[in-house]
Amino acid sequence: MPTHLTPKCVVLLSGGLDSATILAIAKSLGFEPYALTVLYGQRHSVEIEAAKRVAAALGAVEHKFVSVDLGQIGGSALTADIEVPKDRDESAMSSEIPVTYVPARNTVMLGIALGYSEVVGAQDIYIGVNSVDYSGYPDCRPAFIQAFEKLANLATKAGVEGNPYRIHVPLILLTKAEIIQRGLALGVDYGLTHSCYDPGPDGRPCRRCDSCQIRIRAFESLGMVDPAL
Repeated sequence: MPTHLTPKCVVLLSGGLDSATILAIAKSLGFEPYALTVLYGQRHSVEIEAAKRVAAALGAVEHKFVSVDLGQIGGSALTADIEVPKDRDESAMSSEIPVTYVPARNTVMLGIALGYSEVVGAQDIYIGVNSVDYSGYPDCRPAFIQAFEKLANLATKAGVEGNPYRIHVPLILLTKAEIIQRGLALGVDYGLTHSCYDPGPDGRPCRRCDSCQIRIRAFESLGMVDPAL
């Protein structure tokens, strides 16, 4: 049972492979993890159901859902009626910031996580950003995380009173295969997760979007089949 002596952390949990891994990492390091799923106007609810499964399986102390509809501003294939790119090779994925980038998403989600952390008394926030595997998203880079951590400690009561926040990004410099290996070592069941940008009506992964392709190739490199398939 958690006690007041156990440090708390907030884990941003999307239901994807990376966020499941960081929840397992936080738990393994002795934190009481408070999972936070942001309903940001994503077109598909299947990842929200995956987040519920992952939080339950990995033992989150609490699982909070907060809505902020970025779909109202659009600008992304994940929130607006814009076609998701399919069947791209690695060079195409890394050539430019993709249309699946959601404007300001990680800034908004970290801001909500910061508020939640202050309320529950957590000084540590975990987010599964990764700057290696072709995503090309500007808000997944180390410079962004460092800048947000500085902002967090200037903008909060806890920060200015000498209780600094720490933004943890344990996956930021790992390949997808290395992330999977780390999660498997911690007992993560990746069959519970969902990463597809454009699932079918039955919620099954499309196997063709960038996210599916990166997952499939990573599992194949480890001699495995993606259990989500």
